[in-house]
Amino acid sequence: MSSSKLQLPADDSVLLLLTHSNLSTFSSDIRVSKQTSVESLKEKLWRKTGTAVASMRLQLRDDTGAMVADLDHDDATLAAYSPYDGWYRLHIIDLDPSSVTSGGWLEDTSLVEKYTISDEAYNKLDTNFRKFKEKMVMKNPASDDKQQSDKHMEELCANIKVGDRCEVEPGAKRGTVKFVGRAEALGRGFWVGIQYDEPLGKHDGMVKGIRFFECPQGHGAIVRPEKVKVGDYPESDPFEEEEI
Repeated sequence: MSSSKLQLPADDSVLLLLTHSNLSTFSSDIRVSKQTSVESLKEKLWRKTGTAVASMRLQLRDDTGAMVADLDHDDATLAAYSPYDGWYRLHIIDLDPSSVTSGGWLEDTSLVEKYTISDEAYNKLDTNFRKFKEKMVMKNPASDDKQQSDKHMEELCANIKVGDRCEVEPGAKRGTVKFVGRAEALGRGFWVGIQYDEPLGKHDGMVKGIRFFECPQGHGAIVRPEKVKVGDYPESDPFEEEEI
């Protein structure tokens, strides 16, 4: 019984690194058949780089950048220039001085002219982001309320300093201010850290693994500034209200 082996066609493709005369940061690769004509190859590269076929010159270079061959016959196949797989570079030269690739603006966006508009002209537009934002605030005043709340808390904290004696509501608990400021881990806005005179707190100044201040365990609390009144609040005498 005779047997036959499936004969697969040999792979005649070649892998080439691509570089461009006008694009210093451009680097890519392409795998093409050695039977591809130079003209067909230019068509592929036009789609890849933006350089027009009529303005494109191709050079085959080695890994040092030295030119090996000038691909100057459009009807010739790539095989005629004997490229080596993975070793040769296909360098694209754009001959058009007004080409989209010239001037460097495809790589350096700072060279691109930016569109600008005056505030007066912007406000005259029927729709713009500023008007959209104002409309959303009118629909959802809660976001504006949060900004007002933050500002109010900041104003309250301006009159509260670390070391001040204070009284905290509810319960008229007395203590000393140990921290004033923002604490994003606890929530937006401003907070005040208190060391109570008595063990009426919940911690020792550390909350959620963050050390805000130090105090004896069970004497620490962090509250909103509207609950804190600073002033002459001496430590309470535990015997002053006992009957005689």
